[in-house]
Order: sequence, then C-alpha cells, then structure tokens
Amino acid sequence: MKVTAEKNKQIAKMTFASVYPHYVTKVEKKGRTKEELHQVIQWLTGYDEKSLQALIQDKASFETFFQKAKLHPNAHLIKGVICGYRIEDIDDEFETYRQVRYLDKLVDELAKGRKMEKILRTT
Repeated sequence: MKVTAEKNKQIAKMTFASVYPHYVTKVEKKGRTKEELHQVIQWLTGYDEKSLQALIQDKASFETFFQKAKLHPNAHLIKGVICGYRIEDIDDEFETYRQVRYLDKLVDELAKGRKMEKILRTT
C-alpha cells in the first residue's frame, strides 16, 4: 500500500497518549512488561521515563512526539510490513508516518516474544 498525504496528516495529528495504552495492553497480554515497552521506546526515541510521561500528560501528537525525539541511528534497520505498509518503502516525504510505523513494528516484535537484542537491532 502507498501512504497518502491525508493518511500521513491523520497519523501525525493523533496523540501518543491515545495509542500508548494499547501498546501496554498488547505487550502485557503476551507476557511482556511495561518496562520492556519503555526500553523499546527509549531505544527508538531517546525518551527517558520522565520525558515519556510528560509527553503522555501533554497529549503530544505523534508529529510533536517524533519532532522532539532523537531517533536511534539504527532505526533505519527496522524493516518489514506493519498495518499493510512495508516500512522501507514509505517515502521520505511521509517521515512521521514511517516513524510511527517503526514504533508499531518494535511493539509488535516485543509482543511476539522476539529477543530484546534483536528488537533493539544490536545483533
């Protein structure tokens, strides 16, 4: 599938706080922890616990969430299909959309029981 400008704008306006509880539920249902989820988010974005909680409380949009983030240099190694979109095929003009899909992919891998060192692209 191809990302459209409309879809990119829609995702960019969504708040991280509205999606975060779903991430927590997804990983906990599969036996992973909230702490592991935070480790994955911190790896991708550089946010520590305090920063993450502030963004949730401020109801930051995904656009703001990723504008303020320091994306990990290995984020480009996140590949595959998530929500019907092949991450590596998302155009540069839809950067926010790609970054949200990076996060979705990491959460999905965590929920599926993948080893943390594989999720964090250290091996």
